Amino acid sequence: MADRAGVSKWLRVTIPSVLVVIWLAIGGLGGQFFGKISDVAELDLAAFLPTSVESTEAAEIAKRFTDQSTENVIVAFERSKGNFDRNDTKLKNLADELGAVESVAEVSPPVVADSRKAGIIALGIEAGADTDGVLEELRQTVSDAKLADTDHYITGSAGFSADLGAAFSGIDGLLLIVALAVVFVILIFVYRSPILPIAVLMTSCLALAVAVFVVYQLASNGIVTINGQVQGILFILVIGAATDYSLLYVARFREELYRQASVWGATRSALRGSVEPILASGGTVIAGLLCLLLSSLESNAALGPVGAVGILLAMLAALTLLPSLLALLGRTAFWPYRPKADTESLRSHERQLERGFWSRLGRFIKKYPRRIWIGTTAALLLMCIGVVQLRADGMPISEFVLGYSEAREGQAVISRYFPAGQGTPTQVVVPTERIDEVTSNIEKIDGVESVAAVADGPQKMKPIWRYETELRQEIRQQIEAELTEEAGRSLPESAVDGIVSEAYPFEGAEIKSIDGNSVLQVTLSSAPDSSKAESTVKQIRQVDHTLVGGVTATNIDTLEASVRDRNVIIPSILVAITLILMVLLRSILAPILLTITTVISFGSAIGVSALVVNYIFGFDSADPSVVLYAFVFLVALGIDYNIFLMTRVREESLRIGTHDGVIRGLVVTGGVITSAGVVLASTFAALGVIPIAFLVQLAFIVAFGVLLDTLVVRSLLVPALVRDLGAIIWWPSKLRKKQ
Repeated sequence: MADRAGVSKWLRVTIPSVLVVIWLAIGGLGGQFFGKISDVAELDLAAFLPTSVESTEAAEIAKRFTDQSTENVIVAFERSKGNFDRNDTKLKNLADELGAVESVAEVSPPVVADSRKAGIIALGIEAGADTDGVLEELRQTVSDAKLADTDHYITGSAGFSADLGAAFSGIDGLLLIVALAVVFVILIFVYRSPILPIAVLMTSCLALAVAVFVVYQLASNGIVTINGQVQGILFILVIGAATDYSLLYVARFREELYRQASVWGATRSALRGSVEPILASGGTVIAGLLCLLLSSLESNAALGPVGAVGILLAMLAALTLLPSLLALLGRTAFWPYRPKADTESLRSHERQLERGFWSRLGRFIKKYPRRIWIGTTAALLLMCIGVVQLRADGMPISEFVLGYSEAREGQAVISRYFPAGQGTPTQVVVPTERIDEVTSNIEKIDGVESVAAVADGPQKMKPIWRYETELRQEIRQQIEAELTEEAGRSLPESAVDGIVSEAYPFEGAEIKSIDGNSVLQVTLSSAPDSSKAESTVKQIRQVDHTLVGGVTATNIDTLEASVRDRNVIIPSILVAITLILMVLLRSILAPILLTITTVISFGSAIGVSALVVNYIFGFDSADPSVVLYAFVFLVALGIDYNIFLMTRVREESLRIGTHDGVIRGLVVTGGVITSAGVVLASTFAALGVIPIAFLVQLAFIVAFGVLLDTLVVRSLLVPALVRDLGAIIWWPSKLRKKQ
C-alpha cells in the first residue's frame, strides 16, 4: 500500500529505520573515543605558535644545545621550622634520587635561598614522556624523603601544564553531564513530554560522538592541533547547535501534524520547511568558524575545521536522524499532548497562538514599531559603554587555573625567596663571537638577575661576566664562615682556595658553540608570566644580535598573535556572514541591517560582560582570544536566530505582505527560537564548571550575549525595524514591492 506521494508503507518504515541504525553504529564507534580525545590534546603554548615567530626560532636552535628536548620542572621546598644547611646533604641526596626517576633527563644541583628557608631542585623531563606519570613519581620520591617541617611543590612549565590538564579533565565527564542535564530539563519544560526530549538528546549525543571520532582522527594524524579549550567548545557547540536545529525541525513537524493525517506527509513537509533555514544557519556558523583558519595560532586555527565538523554533523543529525526517529514514533513522540489532524485541533492550535505571549508582543510591535526599535537600539548602545572597561590584554599563565594550583603555589615560594625567574630562564641565542658584547648589554637591563651560558661540562652551564665572580665570592664567603665556625679560628687562604675550587660547580666549563651560535640562560627577577618579565624580555629583544625564546617570550608572541588574529578575523567573519545572508534572503539591505543589529548586540554583551567579569567575578584581565571566540559564537550563532526568523518572515511575506508577514513570522517562530536561545545559552554556561579562567569568562559572555540576542534583538529590535521599514527591507528583490 502506498501513500499519496507513492511511497509504500514498507519504505516508510525501512528508510528511517536504516538511517537510525547507521547513526547508532557510527555513533557507537565514535563513543569509544570520548575518553581518548584528551590524549591528543596539546597543553604547551609553544606548540600553537607559527615557526616564523622569534620564540619558536630560538627554541629550535636551543634544542641543539641539549642532548635531548626536555620540559622544565622545578621542585620547590619551604621550611616551616628551622633552616636548610648551605650544602644540605638531604637535598643533594634527594636530587640524585629524582635524577634516577625514569624519563628525567637532567637534574641541577639543589639551590638554597640566602634566608635558608627555601630550596629548589630544577629538572628536565624527556619530551614525549608521560608527564603526569613522571610528576607523580617525583612527588612520591620527595614524600619518601621525609624532609622534616618542609612543604614541597611541583612547578615549572611541566607543573603548570599538569595543573591545566587536571582542570580540563572534567571535560569528558562533568561538562557533558551538566550540559545534557540542563538541556533535558529545558526540553521537558518546553515540550511537556518525556519522549521528545530523549529523541532530541539522542540526536545531539550521536552527532557529538561522530564529531569526536572525526576530530580524534584529524588530531592523531597531525592534521589539526587541539587543546582542552577547543575540545570543550566542540562538545558544547555540537550539543547546543544540534539541539537548536532539532527544536526548529520539531516545531515544523508538530505544525504539520495538525494539518496532515499522514505522519510521512508531515515529515516530508517539515523537512521542506526546515532544510533551508537549518542549512543556511549551519552554513553561516561554518563560514564564521572557517575564518579562524586565517589565525596565526594553531589553537585558534584548529577550532575552525574542528567546529565546522561539529556543526556539519549537527545539521546532518537534525535533518536525518531526528526526522527518522520522529517518523517512526509518529504522534506518540508528543505524548501525552499528541497533535491531531482535524479541523478543531488545528483551530485550537491557532487560537493558542493568537492568545499567546508572542501574539500579544506582535500586536505591541505592530502598534509602536519605530519607538520600539529606536528605544531598544539606544538601550543596547548604552550597554556598549562598558566596553571601555574591557581588559583583554593577556592573563598570566599562573592565573589560568581557578582554585588551588600546586604550580602556582610553588612559583609563589620561588618568588618569596629567590629571583622569581629562577629555574625558568629566558633563552637568548647569540653569535659566539659577540657573547661578551651581548652579555654586557643584557646585564644593564632592569629585571635581569643573572646570565649564564650553555656549556660543555659537568653542570652544562657556565656563569659569565660579573656573575661568575660574584658566585665564586659568595661560595668563598659561605665556606670561610662555616670553616671558621668549625675550627674556631681563621684558616690560610691557600686552604680555602682548594676547597672553593672543589665546591665551585662550574669549574672547567667551556661555553658551547654550534654553527657559530651560543645560548645564554638569563634569569629574570620577576615571575616568567608577569608583565614585568614581559617588559624585561622586550628590552632584551632590542639588544642587537639576539634571538630570544623561553616561557616569557612565548607568552609575548602568543599575545601578539592573538591581537593580530582578532584584528584580521573579525572583519572577515562579518563580510562572510553578510554575503551568505544576501544569497539566502535575496536582498542587500536586509543582510546589512541584520549584521549591524548583531554587531550592536555583540558590543552590548561585551560591555556588560566586561563589568561583570572585572567587578563581580574579580578577574584582572582576559586573553584577547576570549573576545575573538565570543565574537565568532555570538555573531555566527546570533545570526542563526535572525535566519530562523527572517526566512519565515520572507515565506509569510510572499503570502500576506511584509507588514503582516513579519508579525506572523514572529508569532510562529517566537517560542521555538526563544527555546533554542535558552538551550544554547545554558549549554555554553555549562563551560563554567571547568575551572579555567578562559572558559569561565567565555561561558558568561556567550550565554549572556545569546540571551540578549534572542530576547531583545530578535524579539523586539529586528521585527520592529522590519515592520517600520516595510517591504523596502527586501531591496533590490521584487519582494520590496509587496507591502
